[in-house]
Amino acid sequence: MSASLLAAMACFFTATPTHAAEINLLNVSYDVTRELFKDINPAFIAEWKKTSGETISINQSHGGSSKQARSVADGLEASVVTMNQANDIDFLAEHGLVTGDWVKRFPNGSAPFYSTMVYLVRKGNPKQIKDWDDLIKPGIKVIIPNPKTSGNGRYSYLAAWGAVIKKGGNEVQARQFVEKLFKNVPVLDAGGRGATTTFTQREIGDVLVTFENEVQLVRTEFGDNFEVVYPSTSILAESPVAVVDKVVDKLHIRKQATAYLQFLYSEAGQDIIAKHYLRPRSAIAAKKYAASFKPVALFTVDEVFGGWKSAQKKHFDDGGEFDKIFSKK
Repeated sequence: MSASLLAAMACFFTATPTHAAEINLLNVSYDVTRELFKDINPAFIAEWKKTSGETISINQSHGGSSKQARSVADGLEASVVTMNQANDIDFLAEHGLVTGDWVKRFPNGSAPFYSTMVYLVRKGNPKQIKDWDDLIKPGIKVIIPNPKTSGNGRYSYLAAWGAVIKKGGNEVQARQFVEKLFKNVPVLDAGGRGATTTFTQREIGDVLVTFENEVQLVRTEFGDNFEVVYPSTSILAESPVAVVDKVVDKLHIRKQATAYLQFLYSEAGQDIIAKHYLRPRSAIAAKKYAASFKPVALFTVDEVFGGWKSAQKKHFDDGGEFDKIFSKK
């Protein structure tokens, strides 16, 4: 075979396209969204295949929100992060992984859904737990994950503190209340799902404080063994999302990662979100699933604590209010 023919064949095989390589995304998320993304991911994969012709696979990583953020900062190559507090994405922005204006990249402050903190109690509510004041009564065991590693724990802490403020209390009274509350916490799990396991399977505690969607999923799984209790007031718990710029640009997958997060805002995505007891932004989905979401007076982190950065510095940084409170436990 002549050298010229070999060269021509080499050019032919080099130029002939093969099947496009599958595109892989990694969604690093918080603890209690496992079930949500089990439904979101195949819906997006099918939609993206239909509209673009590309085949995508999506892997998930779950854990305490702040712990997950640290893993990404330490090198876990997340394409996107779907967290439960803005503070964790700000942390990634400070490490140069996410653009500083991430909150403006998607609607609603880049939070496609939200939740709030409610209570899960055992069948019949034997300890008659109805509001925040009941959680500090002697002998009540409260299950809350660690606010140092879990956004779930942070929201629970801030919801309790803010409830005192919203009732007209001052900072000293709020601190005293939260100190009493954590004296009633027998174990601090690293994340929200671990706390749920402690309460439901290890059967520790009288009440679990966690996200509304988590308690509803427990009710679905365990039936009549548990009841949901809504406090008179609670905190608005938004779930922000962001593309991890440094990773998607390195892997050339920005278009796909952005489309994935945009899908969360679509009517199809919002419908799935509402089915999982997460409060949607879509008016259509909110109306359709209105029976799933009990009205509750909500306050924001900005309103009571001056924003997440202020709350983090005062309450959760090393040597902050939580460390001082927990040292007295």
